[in-house]
Amino acid sequence: MARWDNRRRSDNVERRAGQAVGAGAIFMLIRFIFSKFGIVGVAVVVAGYFGLKQIGIDPLQLLAGGSPTQSTEVGDGQYDDEILAVVASTEDIWARVFREEGLNGGIYPAPKVVIFSGAVSTACGTAPSSVGPFYCPGDRKVYFDTIFFKELETRFNAGGDFPRAYVIAHEVGHHVQTVVGISDQVRSAQGRMGQSESNQMQVRMELQADCLAGLWANGERRQALEPGDIEEALTAAAAIGDDTLQRRSGGTIKPETFTHGTSEQRKRWFYRGFDAGSFGACDTFQVPYSQL
Repeated sequence: MARWDNRRRSDNVERRAGQAVGAGAIFMLIRFIFSKFGIVGVAVVVAGYFGLKQIGIDPLQLLAGGSPTQSTEVGDGQYDDEILAVVASTEDIWARVFREEGLNGGIYPAPKVVIFSGAVSTACGTAPSSVGPFYCPGDRKVYFDTIFFKELETRFNAGGDFPRAYVIAHEVGHHVQTVVGISDQVRSAQGRMGQSESNQMQVRMELQADCLAGLWANGERRQALEPGDIEEALTAAAAIGDDTLQRRSGGTIKPETFTHGTSEQRKRWFYRGFDAGSFGACDTFQVPYSQL
């Protein structure tokens, strides 16, 4: 297990109490995402909905005003401290990488972290806790409802604390993509593409975020990592691959619908970032799609 007990905690955090979400929220969210990110953004929301259905969570129950099972307190305290320790680590490591590799003029503006329960309003719309951890480029904040971390262990069989750290680092990786301008470039390109090509571009984005999570883990080799941690992270990456989720649901595996990459791809790119420890090694956009 990774060691976080004596590490700095980030103070760049907000805690928000749960909100009720009406039935119209899903339509407001889709309209907002369409206006900001086009049909590709809507497709990602739809893919997320079916992904949640595959693991036994019904988002419509929450959006229709059903009572969530989790507490209305802000987080349950079980994972909050760990989240802030991992986020602090990403702040330190990315500040160094930006400085050493000259990204964004050498300056890393860390994202704000929001720990919430129930539902949360963001610049990307209102989201229920069932969407899991996510990054909103509109407000440059990373959102965590700790219920997901319980699901990671109970539904995905990805126990241990390092899989949770991997998920956090992956979402911070999306923030890095936004800061250096990759996210805007990808959204612009997706607006000129058909659905299949857009999905492939989204896969590249997600695999790069996996690679950036691996880069972060490289920076923790001498501090927090212990034997077995990388294997735990790879198990988590494999558990949430598109092919694995589709197989678990009992449906046909349809590569053209992938938006995050296969289990093997996710493991491969995480390890590539971990092995290289450099931002340049994570360029998923220069690799032929068939070789990702």
